[in-house]
Amino acid sequence: MTGSSQGSTRSLLDRAGGPSRVRSIVDRLRGPLGDSRQPGGRHTLLAVCPISKPIAQAALRAAQEANAPLLYAATLNQVDRDGGYTDWTPSSFAAFVEQETERLEIDIPVILGLDHGGPWKKDAHVLQDLSYSETLAAVKRSLVACIEAGYELLHLDPTVDRRLPPHTPVPVDDIVTRTVELLAFAEATRRDLGRGPIAYEVGTEEVGGGLQSEERFRTFLNRLDAALQSHDLPAPCFVVGDVGTTLDTAHFNRVRARRLTAEAEANLGALLKGHYTDAVADLSAYPLSGMGGANVGPGLSATKVRALQDLVQLEQNLDADSHFSEALRTAVVDSDRWRKWLRPAEEGLPFDALSPDRQDWLIETGSRYVWSHPDVQAARDTLYEHVAPYRDARAFVRWRIKTDVLRYVHAFNLIDFNDRLEEALANQ
Repeated sequence: MTGSSQGSTRSLLDRAGGPSRVRSIVDRLRGPLGDSRQPGGRHTLLAVCPISKPIAQAALRAAQEANAPLLYAATLNQVDRDGGYTDWTPSSFAAFVEQETERLEIDIPVILGLDHGGPWKKDAHVLQDLSYSETLAAVKRSLVACIEAGYELLHLDPTVDRRLPPHTPVPVDDIVTRTVELLAFAEATRRDLGRGPIAYEVGTEEVGGGLQSEERFRTFLNRLDAALQSHDLPAPCFVVGDVGTTLDTAHFNRVRARRLTAEAEANLGALLKGHYTDAVADLSAYPLSGMGGANVGPGLSATKVRALQDLVQLEQNLDADSHFSEALRTAVVDSDRWRKWLRPAEEGLPFDALSPDRQDWLIETGSRYVWSHPDVQAARDTLYEHVAPYRDARAFVRWRIKTDVLRYVHAFNLIDFNDRLEEALANQ
């Protein structure tokens, strides 16, 4: 983000690129993040998915309090030209972040990024049964919108091909060719628009992406590096790797993370980035394993649900009822997007046939799809009105989310990272 509200650290980042800004802002963060010789050792950049306004606001407040940089990683499901499920377009999201940084006097580096930009990575493209050429064209239009809005990190992820039989991974050479095509398009677009350098993220953690095998991961890196060099294109700053995480488990494979980190650095000079970090138990293992970045999102939506349920309990003690819990449940179930997260044994079952624990989990993680639903918003507003004499509900919800974000910031060794970043950049 390049607004005037950005303070001393962001200004120093801009100056560190030199008068021609030959390096992206994320690229200049990469060295201090990954250099174990720096004071404080390795660090893991936190990327927050902007699932709703309170989550985006809480992340800003947490990063400012911690004196740490903040990366927003917005999927095309969340933020896109059609508004996504947040009702934000890339430009309106950028404007919101700009307004909040000014209102809250934020003076930390705030970076806008795209997550999983690739064919059929947007649910609507699958539901509309778009052809490859149609979904690719839609993705390219979204890339233009992101670059126009000032995004500075683009995750290019062409690891899905619905033309192949189910569970068939895309050939590595095809992933490389399509990644290069998207990156070349983004580079041409940003030059045409007169934008400065931007950074890239490649690869995927998704099982269907076919990069789970360490041999295929290494082959992808080697062939991508050669292809980028032959096309005179910049190397990515981040490579997404499968480090054993899923949305609903606490597992993190630190041994595998160390190996993939070494591969990413050796083959592309890139940092390893993890997705599905939300439920991981040992978050401190990320910087200790050399992970350069990690995404969180659905877990913060679950935190928001639990905060609202506490307000529902207070409301009930006041003999009032907004029917918020019922509105949220109905919206999640009616969305049908909970089906994406069913386990194999649960496929085909109606929602009510699932175990109570699974229903609760699916409502919490599926809440991110329906925060902008009119019925959910109306019930939430009524809930806030009912508890207003006893609780500032909006502040309470933001505080709960901020507290959760700070848990990641602390574990990722980012407290006062901006001070170390300034020192490192000043010495360049």
